[in-house]
Amino acid sequence: MTEPQGVGMPDDLTGAELALWTSFEDGGTCDLRDANPLLNDPFSGPVWGPERRVRADVIARLLLSGPPAHPGRVCALKLRGAFITGKLKLAGGTIGPYVEMTGCRFEQELEFPEAHFTTLRMAGCAIPRLEAARLQTQGDLHLPRCRVARGIRLTDAQIGTDLLINQIQVWPDPRGRAIAADGLFVGQDLQAELMETYGEVSLRGAKVGASLSLRGSRLRAAEGRRALNAPQLTVERTLYMSRAWVTTAGDQSATPPFGVAAGPGNAGNTALGGRAPGSREQRLECHGGVRLDDGRFGDGVDFYKARFVLSDARREELSLRRIATPELRFNGERPEEGRVVLNGAKIVTLIDLSTSWPGPGGLAMGGFVYENLVPYSRFPLARRLEWVAAATPEYAPEPYERLATVLRNSGEDADAREVLLAKQRRRRETLPFAAKLWGYIQDWTVAYGYRPGRAALWMAVLWAAGALAFSRHDPAPIKPDEHPEWNPSLFALDLLLPVINLGQDSYWRLDSRWQWLAAVLVLLGWVLATTVAAGATRLLRRS
Repeated sequence: MTEPQGVGMPDDLTGAELALWTSFEDGGTCDLRDANPLLNDPFSGPVWGPERRVRADVIARLLLSGPPAHPGRVCALKLRGAFITGKLKLAGGTIGPYVEMTGCRFEQELEFPEAHFTTLRMAGCAIPRLEAARLQTQGDLHLPRCRVARGIRLTDAQIGTDLLINQIQVWPDPRGRAIAADGLFVGQDLQAELMETYGEVSLRGAKVGASLSLRGSRLRAAEGRRALNAPQLTVERTLYMSRAWVTTAGDQSATPPFGVAAGPGNAGNTALGGRAPGSREQRLECHGGVRLDDGRFGDGVDFYKARFVLSDARREELSLRRIATPELRFNGERPEEGRVVLNGAKIVTLIDLSTSWPGPGGLAMGGFVYENLVPYSRFPLARRLEWVAAATPEYAPEPYERLATVLRNSGEDADAREVLLAKQRRRRETLPFAAKLWGYIQDWTVAYGYRPGRAALWMAVLWAAGALAFSRHDPAPIKPDEHPEWNPSLFALDLLLPVINLGQDSYWRLDSRWQWLAAVLVLLGWVLATTVAAGATRLLRRS
């Protein structure tokens, strides 16, 4: 490529390249689209002719060492409907002009590693591969509605404001990764709504300065990979893995939020939310494992109507180990296979549905700490106990104690006692025969002390039985001249009530079976009275 003396423009430019060069100098748009809109689809249709072809070297020259702008103008590369031939290499370069490409086809992969952009927008483009490790932008990086055949690499990239990849379709690289963005930094929002990937999305150690939205996306794992692999992810606000409302209204040439409408459980897309006319619901779907271990989420994690398709055979999990967030909204579709793992997670408020949690063996929550329970709809205590049982195929006391603590702190003392009673019943099944038998007796008589009303009822029954039995006995006084009048009811009550002396049991001499009856009443009285006192103490403490 040669240049005329004193002129920045090469002398071998084609007509399309000359139009691009001219528009670059005054910041205008070079539109190479055909008048027939059916011929402008970059993803299908016939090969575009030479009138729409632009060499990648010409674009690189404009961006790295292009001519100055016309007076009163700002240089910008705005290109529509072009077929870009060759490999666009901008590795390590500093690109000052604004870059926007819409509806373009790229013949070969884009090489942008360690390049520095102000803002880069590519909308609805067909891209073989995007190689952009350690890319930096002062402003946005937009890739909406693009199709990338062999993956995107954004490892350690730094995006100054927003990363928008809504409605993108990405197929995997040879290692099975569709998007490799470990160590990515995004200054504000990362929007990946209605995205479709056919390999692993890797965001290990990524940091997002505002919200990360995957609403309505469909992530499919490649063989041996996860659908989403994002341990140590940090999101300053909310991670949305929920449904989206899809609408065909809007300008398809624009960057997002075209195509995504807010709705209930999808708050954040618009100020007030609400379903747009003619829109349809699309759930987030993950076909393969999801790993969010050790993540930090400033406002919450939202799984509203999400669908996780996991495999027992491949030991796939929705792994939330040791995450920390003020709010977890677990109200998606119940996973039929695989496991949901919450071991070590720390949540302030858990918002959930009884129908969202997996069954026995499909849930693990050892060391799971939460402070408040807010069911999304009715969640009976019996179902909540099934939830804990599903997480403890082998007996473990901690999940029961955590649930009881949360219920007690919410003023649900009766429910807390039911949870602790269920804990004792689970524990009983692990004991040897003798201890198990004693456990059944405790359960049948006083419900391990967690139903004090039952203990009071047993005391009343024993009192009546003792009074009736002693009414048929006329004992001799220990001291003939010092004794009250014989009263079988007071005598039985005096035996049953420990500590309190009603002035009966120490004045009469009992023999043979009556001594055994008195001893049994004393022992049972101690057990039952202690149970009643403990229950009363708990009630008074709550008051």
